[in-house]
Amino acid sequence: MRTEQNDRQPPALWARLLLGALSGFLAGFAALAVAELVSAAVRPQAGPVVAVGGAAIDRTPAPVKDWVIRHFGTDDKLVLQLGIVAALTLLALALGILAVRHRRLGAAGVLLFGVVGAVAATSRPDSTGLGDALPSVVGALAGALLLYLLIGRLYAPAPHAVGAASTAPAEDPAPHDGTGSPEASGAGSPARAGDEAGGRGWDRRGFVIAATAAAAVSAGAGLWGRSLNGRTGKEAVASRDRLVLPAPSSAAPPVPRGAGLRVAGVSPFVTPTKDFYRVDTALVVPKVDATNWRLRIHGKGVARPTTLTFEDLLRRELVERHITLTCVSNEVGGPYVGNARWIGVRLADLLGECGVRPPSRGGPADQLVARSVDGMTIGSPVEDVMDGRDALLAVGMNGEPLPFEHGFPVRMLVPGLYGYVSACKWIEDIELTTFDAYDPYWVKRKWARKAPIKTQSRIDTPKPFARPAAGTVMVAGVAWAQHRGVDRVEVRVDDGPWQQADLAAENTRDTWRQWSFPWKATRGAHTLTVRATDRSGRVQTDRRTRTIPDGASGRHSVVVTVD
Repeated sequence: MRTEQNDRQPPALWARLLLGALSGFLAGFAALAVAELVSAAVRPQAGPVVAVGGAAIDRTPAPVKDWVIRHFGTDDKLVLQLGIVAALTLLALALGILAVRHRRLGAAGVLLFGVVGAVAATSRPDSTGLGDALPSVVGALAGALLLYLLIGRLYAPAPHAVGAASTAPAEDPAPHDGTGSPEASGAGSPARAGDEAGGRGWDRRGFVIAATAAAAVSAGAGLWGRSLNGRTGKEAVASRDRLVLPAPSSAAPPVPRGAGLRVAGVSPFVTPTKDFYRVDTALVVPKVDATNWRLRIHGKGVARPTTLTFEDLLRRELVERHITLTCVSNEVGGPYVGNARWIGVRLADLLGECGVRPPSRGGPADQLVARSVDGMTIGSPVEDVMDGRDALLAVGMNGEPLPFEHGFPVRMLVPGLYGYVSACKWIEDIELTTFDAYDPYWVKRKWARKAPIKTQSRIDTPKPFARPAAGTVMVAGVAWAQHRGVDRVEVRVDDGPWQQADLAAENTRDTWRQWSFPWKATRGAHTLTVRATDRSGRVQTDRRTRTIPDGASGRHSVVVTVD
């Protein structure tokens, strides 16, 4: 039978280190859980994981970002958050082990994490002030206190030491080898070891009770905080649910018969909203109440600065257009391109009413800087915005109000330009300035100031490494050259001649075109390559380039084996 005296014996060194690591884990869990709960009272974006993740995104070199997007796609944010949690877990385990020897130093390490989170939260572009530091600070205080208390249970006063002159645990308790004798001390008994450690023994029951209670309370706080954060923005959700988009004054031209091919495996002409790509830096999707939304237009050459409400926009002439968007992070043959039916207000008309003139007509501003509610800045050439193309402040997508992840209540888009210089989501501010005077977010990270979309094409079917049967195999895909239009698509089998593919009917020059090619497939391994020619006569280059600084180039090819 285990006696109370044995329960109070100091655990072996390896056991103390293991229990210290557990204490660190529980302290880290408590810190994040409490921070989650406090962030519900401040704002979700102020939580330490989101704040540190945002800071990490801001400071990640462009090649690394490209690698992450290429390998993880739209799950890149989830991967980042899981990576941060994993790193924090390892740090918490290390701090717990450190606290076994240096109790106050381990607790101080948890506090230091709180400082890092607070600095990250308050230095974000969308920070609302010092209040953003609260989740990290309060969470770190809770974690540090818990670690200090749990480590204290490892060296709690033994029964015979109660009332002794010193009951506080030492910073460096004597190491123990697990045999009942202090290492290299010459002490002869477990009782003696406890005495020489200042009367400190092993309060197993107290540790188990404290650890269990801490885990339960932390889990409850975390779940409560997550639930509250999930309700954050309920007014925004309600404003979107109430919204009925007015009928556009200028409806989208009917999609021509034959614009959508009936070929299995090819991308549909209109990309379903749920399948439309999403690439941005927001770890928490902003939820903006449309009734409180405002757009400010100001800056160089703005004769009549103005501020618009959402209702102001809806009362204006709305136009509806099919427009294909492309992300600059799209590799050759990549998935970050989609075509949707957008409803919005012509941006050029709005700027014209504010007195803005493009540079070609003597306007002093050549750059339009759009700012998002999450602090993102995107710079677009004023000349392109006002040259007659359907640059929009969009409020709807595929017949519905914009989804939150695609910019509700209002986003900007400019046909023919990559998204990072045109497609500002959750827009709230437009400033007219010059390229020499201001570098937006991505330009500061070495991306090009101006980025017209390159002529590209993609093979959707057959897929890479497919094994079609010999005979006629339909090769098909999409091609795009927004605001120029696709004039021709050609396919090459292995090193053979280029053969012209059949083009689907064109909707507008701002949308992609489907294409198909009936291939007389013979047995063996083959490489299929596609290239497009735009209406300006430019043939898609075979020179491979990276996505940075202004978009990838090259020709898409797939390798198949015909059985």
